Amino acid sequence: MTPAEAIQLQKRLAGEVVRVGSITSPRLIAGADISVDRVRGTGTAAVVVLSYPEMETVAVKTITDRIPFPYVPGLLSFREAPMLLAALEELTLTPDLLLVDGQGIAHPRRLGLAAHLGLFLEIPVIGCAKSRLCGEHAAPGNRPGDYSQLTDSGEVIGAVVRTKTGVKPLFISIGDKIDLGQAVTWVLNCGRGYRQPEPTRRAHLAAGGNLRPAAGILV
Repeated sequence: MTPAEAIQLQKRLAGEVVRVGSITSPRLIAGADISVDRVRGTGTAAVVVLSYPEMETVAVKTITDRIPFPYVPGLLSFREAPMLLAALEELTLTPDLLLVDGQGIAHPRRLGLAAHLGLFLEIPVIGCAKSRLCGEHAAPGNRPGDYSQLTDSGEVIGAVVRTKTGVKPLFISIGDKIDLGQAVTWVLNCGRGYRQPEPTRRAHLAAGGNLRPAAGILV
């Protein structure tokens, strides 16, 4: 698929994203992230499943493979989604919620990585990005839990959420099968004193080969 074809596909798929939904009493929450080696042209996708509310790691899956799609801003899901989906498919348990280190609908064509992944999954998905891709916002307050709306062309596409005092906020958006208020709530519920919620923080560590395995987890 060429970048031009990928853009047209994004525009068609964006209308299929479900922007409503809620989740209550989840027992398993997963985080997903990918680390790219641009020199070798490979990537390592990681999915880490945690128990909730304990936030104990119960499963880790990583996959390293070649990345055939070129780097094009706004089309990262075509590089990263195939490996993340492969890692998710290898899980022997099903999480109740997935947090993705990337954009959901906070994307120029409303189909970032988290939203694209959500179309393949039967569970709610939240985009939890560390930087803004598009839109405008006021600065949120300095207290953990303070947030402001992220808007683009008059549409609310996400929330800019302060997760820790003195650190930059995160950009939270709908991935699929969940509404924005619930997305913000569950990102905050999964916080354990770091900027990133625990599922994506550990997925980031796993993708970089820096997550120490613990006894009893599924690998």
